[in-house]
Amino acid sequence: MTTSSATEPRIVDEVDVPRSIGRVLDLFEIVLAQGRCNLTSAANAAGLTPTTTLRYLRALETRGYLGRDSSGDFSAGPTALRLAAGMRGGTALDRLISTAQPHLDQLAERTGESAYLAVSDGRTGTYVATAESTRAIRHVGWIGQEVPLDGSALGAALDRRGTVVTRIGAVEPDITAMSRALTTAGPLDVAVSIVGPAHRFTEDRRVRHEHALDDAVDELERKLRINGEDFTS
Repeated sequence: MTTSSATEPRIVDEVDVPRSIGRVLDLFEIVLAQGRCNLTSAANAAGLTPTTTLRYLRALETRGYLGRDSSGDFSAGPTALRLAAGMRGGTALDRLISTAQPHLDQLAERTGESAYLAVSDGRTGTYVATAESTRAIRHVGWIGQEVPLDGSALGAALDRRGTVVTRIGAVEPDITAMSRALTTAGPLDVAVSIVGPAHRFTEDRRVRHEHALDDAVDELERKLRINGEDFTS
């Protein structure tokens, strides 16, 4: 099973951010979320006129944060790629993923469903690591996908930390997601989820999956505390 295209970043008016700067950052996020984006698509996603959108996109292009090909499509530019390359392997997110992976592997084996690690900046969630189910029919394809917090299992879990939350068809039809958020004190909110075909999530299995999620999150939090990371309080 695969997913639809990444959800666009939710445009938020920040009281302390000048409007022009906020719009530039919104457009930068929109282009990165789509991977490649033309002027019309960017303007529609940001709710701006094409003229205004082009002015902001050109500013990002001039500084190298975006690049533009011969067809006029925008994508990540050399400056953005250089900064991303410089952070590889040494960021707190990299260490979080490395620490979480064994727990995702165990969770997928225990439940028979795909397990995911997601992070959120409070506006949007992004799935950053996975352990795929070994079943022939399984859920795949959420790595790098951005999902809205409203209505999703991820968003509900972040609102109710310490509680496993279940949602059916929130992000994809006929797909069930169960999520539990870590108790965080760092720059990102973190949650672990299991995702699979809705017909396999019977009442008995959901109870077992809930116990498995609780164990996985508890163990991950314990390991992060031992490592001295600031993702858990």
